[in-house]
Amino acid sequence: MIILGLETSCDETSAAVVQDGRRVLSNVIASQVDVHAPFGGVVPELAARQHIEAIGFIVDRALAEAELKLDDVDAVAVANGPGLVGALLVGVNYAKGLAFALGKPLVGVHHVEGHVCANLIAHGGLKPPFLSLVVSGGHTILLAVEGYNDYRVLGGTMDDAAGEAFDKVARVLGLPFPGGPEVDKLARLGDAGAIPFPRARVGAFEFSFSGLKTAVMQYVNKNPDYVEADVAASFQQAVVDVLADKTVAAAREFGFGTVVLAGGVACNAALRRKMEDACSAAGLAFYLPPPVLCTDNAAMIAARGYYALTRNGAGAPLVADGWDMDVFPARMVL
Repeated sequence: MIILGLETSCDETSAAVVQDGRRVLSNVIASQVDVHAPFGGVVPELAARQHIEAIGFIVDRALAEAELKLDDVDAVAVANGPGLVGALLVGVNYAKGLAFALGKPLVGVHHVEGHVCANLIAHGGLKPPFLSLVVSGGHTILLAVEGYNDYRVLGGTMDDAAGEAFDKVARVLGLPFPGGPEVDKLARLGDAGAIPFPRARVGAFEFSFSGLKTAVMQYVNKNPDYVEADVAASFQQAVVDVLADKTVAAAREFGFGTVVLAGGVACNAALRRKMEDACSAAGLAFYLPPPVLCTDNAAMIAARGYYALTRNGAGAPLVADGWDMDVFPARMVL
């Protein structure tokens, strides 16, 4: 089954062609970093306009790279939330028009579920059940993935997502947009134990990073001679310690032997090392996708769309959404 996936939830316009939920035939991503960099963050209206301008070209390129035509597509999958409402509407309306014109099934995909499925693309032998930590600019969630279509939230952030905290600390340090990768690079030059930033202990499997962010701001304001690299490294270590500790604790509590990491912050080198070391020490199998599949991309959306469409099993009618499918922009549980 050939799925055309579309992703426009934030500031990447992406289209991909994926076969049977696992084999990526193409995955084209157009970044808007240069557009939003002067503002220090994503401007929703500009993001939506950029998606409108790019989406047709990106779809054509994805099909060309896959050496397929529109008629070869069996279904269209699109991220319909969470995300920026204007950006989501561009992708969803384009997907509706395309699917209607082709007479093909349409399915909406939860963006966070898509991130989890990036691991299914990257690791052919990976199958549920497993525990997934999804860490991005908008989400920090622990998910019990009991089956290809069975996701259950075990815990999440009570305030800032980890990626959001990275971006805010980057602005405090005067680093350019996007801030997360810049903090990661700067932290490699610093001492992660130089500053004892707090680790929030809120609930068994909940996360909170607003207090940590405030602690960094206060430290910078009170210490004019602070070492930027030490601040970045100490902040980053506080984040990854909490993420790894709670993930391993959740795996033990709920009996999972496999842990997968997903989301844009999964590109962070310190987090990747910490999670690998923590899972190894706990005797847990650990998987993570390559960086290109960590950030927002349409291949993960197409992969998730395949499993949603075929949820009733081989040979059964596809489970498609209706033409009244809407977007849900707010951060929400699955």
